Amino acid sequence: MRRVHRSRFSTLLIDTPAAQAGSTAGFWSSALGVPARPVEGEEQFTDLPGAFPDLVVSVQAVDDAPRFHIDIETDDLDAETARLLALGAVEVGRWLDCRTLRAPGGHLLCVIPQHSDDETFARLARTWP
Repeated sequence: MRRVHRSRFSTLLIDTPAAQAGSTAGFWSSALGVPARPVEGEEQFTDLPGAFPDLVVSVQAVDDAPRFHIDIETDDLDAETARLLALGAVEVGRWLDCRTLRAPGGHLLCVIPQHSDDETFARLARTWP
């Protein structure tokens, strides 16, 4: 039985090799005209607040090739993951409560627990049967 749940595209991550994270954050900060702010307690992330309204944009230091990936936040990880798998995505990993999927075409995305405030989530999330 399918569960009704909500989800939304919440985050654009600019993945970059760790050694280049500082220069990458500086470039995107200048290019987008927003500050670059390291995320306290999550040193691999540098936020670019204000780049796009209602969307988190961050540089993420990774041990992999440069790429972009998106996060979809949800109020039901299992239901949203199942919905995306039914659409053709493949689960490729898990980290904490995050599910990493590869969409058709090879693009990475993560399904994450709701992290935006309740008002933003309620206003922007789609409801899925």
